[in-house]
Amino acid sequence: MGFKCGIVGLPNVGKSTLFNALTKTAAAQAANYPFCTIEPNTGEVAVPDPRMKTLAEIAGSKEIIPTRISFVDIAGLVRGASKGEGLGNQFLANIREVDAVVHVLRCFEDTDITHVEGRIDPVADAETIETELMLADLDSLERRVEQTRKRATGKDKESMAQLPVMEAALALLREGKPVRTLLATLAPDEIHILQGLNLLTAHPVLYVCNVAEADAATGNAHTRAVEEMAKAQGAEAVVISAAIEAEVAQLPEEEAAEFLSALGLSEAGLDRLIRAGYKLLHLITYFTVGPKETRAWTIERGTKAPQAAGVIHSDFERGFIRAHTIAYDDYVAYKGEVGAKEAGKARDEGKEYVVQDGDVIHFRFNT
Repeated sequence: MGFKCGIVGLPNVGKSTLFNALTKTAAAQAANYPFCTIEPNTGEVAVPDPRMKTLAEIAGSKEIIPTRISFVDIAGLVRGASKGEGLGNQFLANIREVDAVVHVLRCFEDTDITHVEGRIDPVADAETIETELMLADLDSLERRVEQTRKRATGKDKESMAQLPVMEAALALLREGKPVRTLLATLAPDEIHILQGLNLLTAHPVLYVCNVAEADAATGNAHTRAVEEMAKAQGAEAVVISAAIEAEVAQLPEEEAAEFLSALGLSEAGLDRLIRAGYKLLHLITYFTVGPKETRAWTIERGTKAPQAAGVIHSDFERGFIRAHTIAYDDYVAYKGEVGAKEAGKARDEGKEYVVQDGDVIHFRFNT
C-alpha cells in the first residue's frame, strides 16, 4: 500500500532542497533557476516512531523495519500553469497522481535567490498555486459535468449518482474555494465519487514554511501569517529550515542531535513533516513483533482486521480467522506478549474489529 505526498510550490522556494534532505540523496537537482526539476522525483522515507525501539527491546528483535511514506518532488508551478504556462500541464498531471499536497512556501529573505514574482509573500504564493489548481479543476469539471448531466437525464444510474457531487464541487470552484472544503459535508459513498473525479484541489494540504536558519526554532512574521491562513482553512502548517535539514541529513545521528540542540531544536523538522504527512492522510500504524523483527505496517484509520492483514499479504486477508491483539501500552506495561496474556490484556478479535493505532497483532489465517 503506497501513499504519496507531492511537494509543490513556486520555483526557488526550497522544494528540491527539502526533498534531498528527506531522502538523504541528491536525486533532485537544487539550483537557482525555475524548472530545474523536470521529472518528478520520488523518494521513500521511514516514518519516525520511537515505539518501535521500545517494542524491539522487549521482544529481543534482531531487526527494526519501520513503515514508509513516499514524497514526490514536483517541479515549480508559475502563474498561468492551468493554461499551460511554464511546464504547467505536465506538473498538474503529476499532482493528480499524489494522495496529498505538501505546499512549500518561501518564508525567508535572501537577495541571492530570486523569487519568480519578485517579492516575498508566502500567503500570496499559496493563493497563486491554489488559484492555478482551482482553474484547472474548473476547466476539467465544466467539460465533464455537461456530459454527465446528459447521461443522468437518460437515467444512467452512475451519472445520476455522480451529478450532485460534481455540481456541488463546481459551485465551490466558481466561488473560488477548493474542492476539499466539500469533504466534511459528504456521505462516504459521495466521498468515493469525489475521489474518483481526481480533482487537484480535493487533495488535503500541508503548508511547509521554509525559513532561514535563525528562524527555525521561533518562526517569523511570514510563518505566523501562513499559520493563520492554515487555521482558517482547517489545514496544518510546519516550520522548517530546508538548509538546516540538508545539513542534518548528512550527519551521524549523535552529531545531528547535538547540532539541532545548539540551534534550539529538539528534533529534526523532517520528522515533524513526515509525521504531519502521515496524519494528513489519516494513516495509522500497527506492529508485528517477534525475535526476528519488529515491523510497522501502514493502514488507513478505520481499517478492519482482515483488510489490515491484507497489507502484509493477500493470503492473510483471504484466509483470515482472527487477530491476536495487544494494545501498545499494555504490551509495554506487562513486558511483552506473555505478561500481557497473564494480565488478561491479550485478546482475539474477529472480522469486524477496527484496528487501532499502536496495536501489536499476530494474525491467524487458513492457507
